[in-house]
Amino acid sequence: MLQKSPTGTWMPAWVPQSTVILSFLLMICSMVQSCTGGYDGSMLNGLNILPSYTDYFKLNAATTGLNTASIFIGGFFGPIFAGVFSDRFGRRPAIFWGSAVTLVGVLLQTAAQNIAMFVVARIVLGFGAAVSGIAGGVYLSETFPSRWRAWGVGLLNDFYYVGALIAAGITLGTGKWDSTWAWRLPSLLQGIFSLLCILILPFIPESPRWLVHQQLFQEARTVVAQTNADGDDMNPIVLVVYKEIIDTIEWEKKEGRTMSPKEMIKTPTARKRFLIGMSPGPFSCIAGNIIASYYLGAELDTAGITSTDQQLKANVVLNVWCLLCALAGTHLLAKWGRKPTAILSECLLVICLFVIGGLSKIYADDPDNASQSLVYGDVAVMFLFQGFYSIAWTPLLYLYPPEVMNYSIRANGLAFSSFALNAFALVFVFIMPIGLNNIGWKMYMVNGSWDIVIVILIAVFWVETKGKTLEEIDAIFEGEKHSNVPDVEMVRKGKADIDIGVIEQELSADVEAAKMKEN
Repeated sequence: MLQKSPTGTWMPAWVPQSTVILSFLLMICSMVQSCTGGYDGSMLNGLNILPSYTDYFKLNAATTGLNTASIFIGGFFGPIFAGVFSDRFGRRPAIFWGSAVTLVGVLLQTAAQNIAMFVVARIVLGFGAAVSGIAGGVYLSETFPSRWRAWGVGLLNDFYYVGALIAAGITLGTGKWDSTWAWRLPSLLQGIFSLLCILILPFIPESPRWLVHQQLFQEARTVVAQTNADGDDMNPIVLVVYKEIIDTIEWEKKEGRTMSPKEMIKTPTARKRFLIGMSPGPFSCIAGNIIASYYLGAELDTAGITSTDQQLKANVVLNVWCLLCALAGTHLLAKWGRKPTAILSECLLVICLFVIGGLSKIYADDPDNASQSLVYGDVAVMFLFQGFYSIAWTPLLYLYPPEVMNYSIRANGLAFSSFALNAFALVFVFIMPIGLNNIGWKMYMVNGSWDIVIVILIAVFWVETKGKTLEEIDAIFEGEKHSNVPDVEMVRKGKADIDIGVIEQELSADVEAAKMKEN
């Protein structure tokens, strides 16, 4: 049964009364958004192998890089607006408009007549995908119950590989067509995911944190009840979560914290949270994944697998493997923790990159006499590398930043993390084909050296956020929690009791005080 959920925006919502069904819808919203990015990476991977695409645009190394990397130009500018837009107008409207812009980019890309039109289309597509992705990451982290947050937000990037798998299958099928529709149809079908996201939005509520910040207290309480207790706003968990949100956001306002991007660097604590929170963006980009994400063909060429059909099939198998590893990694993040999972994954990446570099050197020194076992050994380690990358970086990319950053910097901080990722990716995607062409196996050695530095930075500076609400994470950085209620998990497990009557009185006083302060 659906019930109306107040949103405080122009977008109405009718959400399921069941918390489980609502969480399932939130997960679907998360899944379809991530499918867009995965589909794009795999689609370009496939198209760069297709003669019908490369011959139509008469591509060389530089223009191949431009066509592929142009999505990151839009992804570079999208975050500049995404944080401010979602803070001002609401999380759901930001997701809606980001998805709508993505659809426009998909249509332009499908109709592209030359390189210029294709590049402009991908800039528009990248802009829209960045806006909806950032708003989605913040929205899901603020709306999901803390006990399911790792899965709910982790899936925002895990299903990258479902989109990638779909694109790999489609390009494998259309690759045999002798017309421009061999690449136009895969381009067109990319819009399905944004369309699905728009269709789901009317059935999920607005972020309760955003509603409290807008002084829409009863509306926020309704959403907390819908997402935690089947709509029961007197449930002890609902009261604890709701009071934590009100107390923390009102404390931030009392401290003079605004929604300005300047808040990210205003105080030493804010700078620490910002730098740690935004680090997954550049770290995941530097890790080495871009070599295989967009240039699998060149990577397989290095290993001696040059058949177009073999490369397209390898693309399909790779995405199945990565999806399984990403789901396993999300389970590790939920059970073991964010920091140890990231360290494990990054150490495995360092080993793989040096092994890939060594095997590729042996092949490059004497490709004519290279054994079949050497070739397939190289490819096997490439596949292991992609799986190990997926264990941590795929789910962490949107999960960790909004957990570490407090409300006043959360949207802008995640936007900057995405901005940094796209800035690095824009450079890396463009230079990778040139680097692989000029120095070959040495690119892997360079990448491995960078990853050693990343392991050290994670071990020294990252903090653990597992099992805490967004407000409870404040205690790690601020030295104290800004609410007098017990931690949510303590109440959920029966290790702490609350007096519902006392909490209700305190909430009434807090709400009245907040309203008077605003007036």
